[in-house]
Amino acid sequence: MTTIKGADAQSRITVYLDPDLEDIVPGFLENRRKDVDTITGCVEKNDLETIRILGHRMKGDGGGYGFESISAIGEVLEQAALRRDHATIRERTSELSSFLRRVDVVY
Repeated sequence: MTTIKGADAQSRITVYLDPDLEDIVPGFLENRRKDVDTITGCVEKNDLETIRILGHRMKGDGGGYGFESISAIGEVLEQAALRRDHATIRERTSELSSFLRRVDVVY
C-alpha cells in the first residue's frame, strides 16, 4: 500500500468507474466517511473489535466498488486492530479520510 504524504497528500485522485455504479457509489463513500468518525471514536474507547470489523468490511467491499485503495486500507486496519496497534490505526484512518476528501469519481 502506498502512503501519501507531503505535497502529494493534497493532490486529487481520479477513479474511473462503470456508469452502472453511479447510483450506489455516493452512498458507499458517505458510509466510509462515517466509518472514519466511528473508528476515531473507537480508538478513544479502545474498541478494537469494531475497528477490526469495519476494516474487514472495507477490505471486502472496496474493490467491488472499484476502490482498491479502500480495500488495502481496510486490510491494514483489520490487522492493526488484531495487533492492538493504535498508531497504525490512526495513520490509516487519516489516510482514508484524506483519500475520501480528494477522490473524484468519473463514470
